[in-house]
Amino acid sequence: MQKKAGVGFYLFLAVFIFIIMFPFLWILLSSVKPVAELFGDEAFNWFTNNPTVENYVSVFVNYPFLKYLWNSTVVATITTVYTVFVAAFAAYAIARLEFPGKTVILGVVLSVSMFPQIATISPIYIFMKNLGLTNSYLGLIIPYTTFALPLSIWLLVTFFRKIPFDLEESAKMDGASMMQTYFKIILPLAVPGIFTTAILVFIAAWNEFLFALTINTAESHKTVPVGIGMFQGQYTIPWGEITAATVIVTVPLVIMVLLFQRRIVSGLTSGAVKE
Repeated sequence: MQKKAGVGFYLFLAVFIFIIMFPFLWILLSSVKPVAELFGDEAFNWFTNNPTVENYVSVFVNYPFLKYLWNSTVVATITTVYTVFVAAFAAYAIARLEFPGKTVILGVVLSVSMFPQIATISPIYIFMKNLGLTNSYLGLIIPYTTFALPLSIWLLVTFFRKIPFDLEESAKMDGASMMQTYFKIILPLAVPGIFTTAILVFIAAWNEFLFALTINTAESHKTVPVGIGMFQGQYTIPWGEITAATVIVTVPLVIMVLLFQRRIVSGLTSGAVKE
């Protein structure tokens, strides 16, 4: 474990990171190119001699992009808060309480998360339409629960199982009720796992495309992925505006992950070692 990595390792790591980052790097460089340099032979040039922010300005001038950002923020935030709140209770019950069918419940949760979206979009759309929830925030928040809640429960069950039972027994001996034990002792200890789960759910809800495309068709309720997918030019595909919009919606997520990477790593690895 004390052996130092050689030059080959760092060379491999540099190449691997470059391959992973290449699509975003190419999009970033393309977003500051003039429109004329996005087509023809000049499109294969890495850099431009005439960098411009025209594509970024055009995104906000020619499209209701701020509205797209607001819609995605509202839907993703509410989905994250609601899902993690419900999943925390469900995961605690599954991890701590003994009741018949616990294994079956976990199996059902896993099976639900394995269904492809395309297989469930038709009944979900009909259900939302009959309730009059199409073209609304709630019309997306409810379907997003179908993939966010199973993910959250599975992640949080691991974290709750990691917390020693002795803490709960000590709290009971001191006269604390089950809810007091949960909120004052268990929940604070599970914060790294809850935080990690919230980040993953937010990113999944922010990037979701199929439900948003099918359920919210009105321009005023489109989310960012759908809005970008619907960018249209008069004669050609507006690649400059598409790349600029992609950078705008990706950078906040990258910054968020970088700022909280320690918490994310801590949460993902907290249940990895069995004592």
